[in-house]
Amino acid sequence: MAQIANSTLLQTEGIPQIKDALVVLVKTEWNAAIINELENGCLRILHEQGIHTKTIVVPGAVEIPFAIQHYHKEAKKKEKADAFIALGCVIKGDTPHFDYVCQSITQGITQLNVTLDVPSIFGVLTVNTQEQAEERIGGIHGHKGEEAAITALKMIALSRLLKKDK
Repeated sequence: MAQIANSTLLQTEGIPQIKDALVVLVKTEWNAAIINELENGCLRILHEQGIHTKTIVVPGAVEIPFAIQHYHKEAKKKEKADAFIALGCVIKGDTPHFDYVCQSITQGITQLNVTLDVPSIFGVLTVNTQEQAEERIGGIHGHKGEEAAITALKMIALSRLLKKDK
């Protein structure tokens, strides 16, 4: 069983103030109640930190990498993302479809992280039941939307530090 997440205060402590950043959230239409709460958690953290956000909606999890790559490639200079957060929820059913979707989205986000010059954060829940999904949007397993936003902040700071060292 996963360990209960630290409080948001502890996770955001020590993150340098980031200015003029844009985080693009790419969320799915499927499992909208869960996804909307993941998005709300992300936005809560990002807006508390003064980060600009934009949300793009795609039909399903497999389409997330396409939307991220296309946005990154086509964005005008003032709309360039400093990080992307992929938000989805894949609940296991009775067919192998779950395995294919989970493998596809994981490989897609991993590929983006090695090819793009900005981070793509994996905020996709891959769970067996609706109850497990609900436990991850503020239940016993913390709030994975908030955690994804905190990860984005940390990765933006790291990315800027690494670019500055060049």
